[in-house]
Amino acid sequence: MLRSLFLYLSQAAWARGLIMHIGLARRTAYRFVAGETLPDAIDTVRRLNTSGLDVTLDLLGESVVDEAGARAAADEYIKLLDAIAASDVKATVSLKLTQLGLDIDEALCRDTMRRILTHANTTGSHITIDMESSDYTDVTLAIYRALRHEDRFENVGIVIQAYLYRSEDDMRALAQTGAFVRLCKGAYKEPPDRAFADKADVDANFVHLMQHFLTPEACAAGAYLGIATHDDNMISASKTHITAHNISPDSFEFQMLYGIRPKLQEQLRDDGYTMRVYVPYGTQWYPYFMRRLAERPANIWFFVSNFFRR
Repeated sequence: MLRSLFLYLSQAAWARGLIMHIGLARRTAYRFVAGETLPDAIDTVRRLNTSGLDVTLDLLGESVVDEAGARAAADEYIKLLDAIAASDVKATVSLKLTQLGLDIDEALCRDTMRRILTHANTTGSHITIDMESSDYTDVTLAIYRALRHEDRFENVGIVIQAYLYRSEDDMRALAQTGAFVRLCKGAYKEPPDRAFADKADVDANFVHLMQHFLTPEACAAGAYLGIATHDDNMISASKTHITAHNISPDSFEFQMLYGIRPKLQEQLRDDGYTMRVYVPYGTQWYPYFMRRLAERPANIWFFVSNFFRR
């Protein structure tokens, strides 16, 4: 019930207007969002890099309603790529296709993505396409494949969500093509015919997908896995598999959200693993914050406790 409530609130205009003006909510959200401006984001990247942590930056935004909005969003990502290069910081970029016109026209979305990836090639950057709800899974994967295999962009990766039943088949196909994949649990409300409802089943599938993607054969083909979790059990299972199968450090990394379990992030760094922090920024922080709370009701306490945690 709480999950449904927070997912509803993430899309409710009346709630957005109310909560974004509550000082405590804004202060709490800003432990997990690197400010509202591009300079704020670059400052955060620089600080994390100095601590030995890699970063992926996400300009927060929701689905645009017209072509002008899609092209304006692409302009902002071009500025972001230029700022990363000019500031000499170490960061990749993550983005959502609905922010680039997917709900308007698939060809428009692919065109804006092609422009961003072309510019990213000139700055030496990598782009990961975030996954949204399962309504978008097929089209998101289709655009990813077109960009990587038809347009031949090697600097593009994709996200797969462990709570979807279909993800095993998707991961198998991606491994065979040497893809860059971020594996996460998933943060949207899904119907029972598409996704595991029980957390234990999602956790078990996460481990299953990780094990079947990180194989010596897939890694030899260029497959690379971002293990995106804050869960000790998922991290421990990943370490065990990596050690048992002698998986090269060049074939995987751990990923966590900005502001969540920073001590664990530092521990993984100190243990010699590549640790990448997902850093969102921008004025549209409200939907992102609500979805993080909706992932699991226990996250309400998790986020509140992290506000006071060092």
